Amino acid sequence: MSKNKFLSVVVLGAGKGTRMKSNKAKVLHELFHAPMIHHVLGNVMPLCPLQVIVIVGHQRRAVVESLRGFGVETVVQQEQLGTGHAVLCTEQQISADCQTVLILCGDTPLIRSESLAEMVKDHEKSGATVTVMTTCLDDPTNYGRIICDGKDQVQAIVEEKDATDEQRQINEINGGIYCVKREFLFGALKRIGTDNSQGEVYLTDIVSLAVGDGFPVAKFLLSRSEDVLGVNSRVELAGAHKALQLRRNRELMAQGVSMDDPDSVNVQPGVTVGADTLLGAGIYISGASRIGDECRLDNGVILKDCRIGNGVRIGAYCYLDGVDLEDRAVLEPYTLNKKVA
Repeated sequence: MSKNKFLSVVVLGAGKGTRMKSNKAKVLHELFHAPMIHHVLGNVMPLCPLQVIVIVGHQRRAVVESLRGFGVETVVQQEQLGTGHAVLCTEQQISADCQTVLILCGDTPLIRSESLAEMVKDHEKSGATVTVMTTCLDDPTNYGRIICDGKDQVQAIVEEKDATDEQRQINEINGGIYCVKREFLFGALKRIGTDNSQGEVYLTDIVSLAVGDGFPVAKFLLSRSEDVLGVNSRVELAGAHKALQLRRNRELMAQGVSMDDPDSVNVQPGVTVGADTLLGAGIYISGASRIGDECRLDNGVILKDCRIGNGVRIGAYCYLDGVDLEDRAVLEPYTLNKKVA
């Protein structure tokens, strides 16, 4: 697939994530078998951008090491002076050919590639200077609010800590993902002050600056609000893990796999499961495992790097690591790492 030679992507990954209560960089916390930033990059790469730049800061060596194999560039934000300052750090590294900069956070592992692609397409078609992804929440607490005029045109984004009581009643929130014309972006960022509750350079202020300059600002309203929610705590990390696990399970069921209790089944990406196979509750399958057609795995089975033939029956609570099972093999419950011819 050819590259979009006019699109550059900037991923914010410099933060510590104080609400995680951890010394580890937030984007390195794992869910569904990978650091959360890997999920973000996995959904960015299908856009085939000209370049992907990840902004690093806290524990930058560990973050950079984790990015090996993705073919991304990195920029260091030496001081944590806000999201606007972070993006400004990329100015010298953004390609001269770039026309649109897609900006998103490394802590949004649920974002889908198709949503990003549609947003970029809409942005370029509309001719907007800035397009911001929004969604509506029943409880918008902790999120920036989208301020619109009487014609539903975006006027500004107000962070909750800076919002009035009236503005806090708005349930349309900032999804933290932007498409911005390069020719506007960096000049605008240099004009943003720090007169806010955090004393930081807010990336969100590019919206009000664009409006004030008479440039068009659009919004891309995403109906699946779950997809844009950031991970800021261990509770949200667990919720995002569950969401990705269920996505994977729905894909498998659409391909002909049955599950007694999809909420409790964890099948790692890369594992293949054949049609008409039944997975019981509490199943965990990882590594390079391959499961054939018409198998039955009873409750609590754990498989790692196993190759299972067709028509195999594995009893409850078996634990197998690196085991190959021939067609129609039968394993008794509680078998541990036993190889069967």
